[in-house]
Amino acid sequence: MDEDFDIPAADEMNGDIMDDIEAPVTLKVGEEKEIGNQGLKKKLLKEGEGWDTPESGDEVEVHYTGTLVDGTKFDSSRDRGEPFKFTLGQGQVIKGWDLGIKTMNKGENALFTIPADLAYGEAGSPPTIPPNATLQFDVELLSWVSVKDICKDGGIFKKIVKEGEKWENPKDLDEVLVNYEVRLEDGTLVAKSDGIEFAVQDGHFCPALSKAVKTMKKGEKVILTVKPEYGFGEKGKPASGDEAAIPANATLQITLELLSWKVVSNVTDDKKVVKKILKEGEGYERPNEGAVVQVKLIGKLQDGTVFIKKGHDDSEPFEFKADEEQVIDGLDRAVLTMKKGEVALLTVAPEYAFGSTGSEQELAVVPPNATVTYEIELVSFVKDKESWDMTTTQEKIEAAGKKKEEGNAFFKAGKYKKAVKRYEKAAKYIEYDTNFEEEEKKQAKALKITCNLNNAACQLKLKEYKQAEKLCTKVLELESTNVKALYRRAQAYINVADLDLAELDIKKALEIDPNNKDVKLEYKVLKEKIKEYNKKDAKFYGNMFAKMTKSSSNKAKEAEPMSIDSKA
Repeated sequence: MDEDFDIPAADEMNGDIMDDIEAPVTLKVGEEKEIGNQGLKKKLLKEGEGWDTPESGDEVEVHYTGTLVDGTKFDSSRDRGEPFKFTLGQGQVIKGWDLGIKTMNKGENALFTIPADLAYGEAGSPPTIPPNATLQFDVELLSWVSVKDICKDGGIFKKIVKEGEKWENPKDLDEVLVNYEVRLEDGTLVAKSDGIEFAVQDGHFCPALSKAVKTMKKGEKVILTVKPEYGFGEKGKPASGDEAAIPANATLQITLELLSWKVVSNVTDDKKVVKKILKEGEGYERPNEGAVVQVKLIGKLQDGTVFIKKGHDDSEPFEFKADEEQVIDGLDRAVLTMKKGEVALLTVAPEYAFGSTGSEQELAVVPPNATVTYEIELVSFVKDKESWDMTTTQEKIEAAGKKKEEGNAFFKAGKYKKAVKRYEKAAKYIEYDTNFEEEEKKQAKALKITCNLNNAACQLKLKEYKQAEKLCTKVLELESTNVKALYRRAQAYINVADLDLAELDIKKALEIDPNNKDVKLEYKVLKEKIKEYNKKDAKFYGNMFAKMTKSSSNKAKEAEPMSIDSKA
């Protein structure tokens, strides 16, 4: 294309380049449509590949032929035998091109009819393009290189030179393995490193590396243009070892390749059990609570002392039942996140390991308050049966009864969260009983009532009052005269200050069982709460009315404070 065509036309005629293409333009070969609302037309001559289209900032490569509407040719890259390259959406070409080429797929050939306002306007481009000329361009989009402003502030531009695999990107906790090469704008090599590993959140060399790797896929290779604020800023960087000095306010060109990464995740919300995957597992299945798992493991103290070793040196894998407290809590939780064949490194804080007492293990003593690590491989697992895996109704009832008993044992031990899981699973086994025989329905109903009541008792202990209230309501839907459900729901209501609802439940419970000591005792608690709230109300309304009477010229009799009815 002639050099005058490369001059940005936007500043002279049309202001900023407008991204007014609202939706993908779908055309059949030979069909013509208007793009946007400024008179730009596109006629499809040949379909392209795939669905992707270039975006602003991408470096595109095209062949084109430009003509006036009368057919007079004024320019052609095809005649020169060399494709034309430019950066899309940066005003390097006329606006009609910036808008039109964004709608093209790789390999597509289209004819664009571009009005003067989106071309060279009133001035034209003498001697080949007259004033106010509508132009036609036969354009073939050969390829493009994606260039992204990854921080959206112009600080780091990323150009992909080699596409990566799949769709995942590293996260802050992950440990990445990269190659990189850093040059100044004049091409001077200042740093180079092959096979360097670092945690994304910790960073390496300069801030741009961490920012960039979080946008990359495995195997992807990019060229970064890094402004000083993401490099070394106003201070620059002195020479060190094999690395040359970087001047103040230097823009850097960094070639970065993401070779691989190890996924690191927090197993617990408090970040005290951390898992780093050393080898990916197979498929998508993971053990559930109650699954029988077989593992190989090596447990170490922070100084490297091995305190347990199982499943290695030709010994059988170590077998345990998940979530049954047969191993430390951190190991129990972590194995539920693993896939078959996965190898991981666990870092477990004392709270999820051996606590403040420590423990004597088979190969060494774990001291009090020790953080420990485990290298663990999940060899195999057999999942605990879910309700849909069970073939008979009696099997479901028996499984529910067993889970209920497990829940009771955990409740008695004060392990309410574990008990909750058992009661929930028991109830789920028998949730749908439409295929049950009449006698089985009675058994299922009794189990549902017991499990939901016991679960509600756990929720009260855990201060999960709304959940306790819901569980008691479930029971009352099955058995409206259940005193325990009314009693526990009243307790939940009291703790969330729904005192009127609590009083209704207690009154109903006493109507059913007038001599129930627990309910009577709770009624006393409720009455004390009502008195306490009435006093607060009296003080509040007293203060409010006092202020009102002071500001009023007519002294009216003060209103009595509102009270909650506490009569039995």
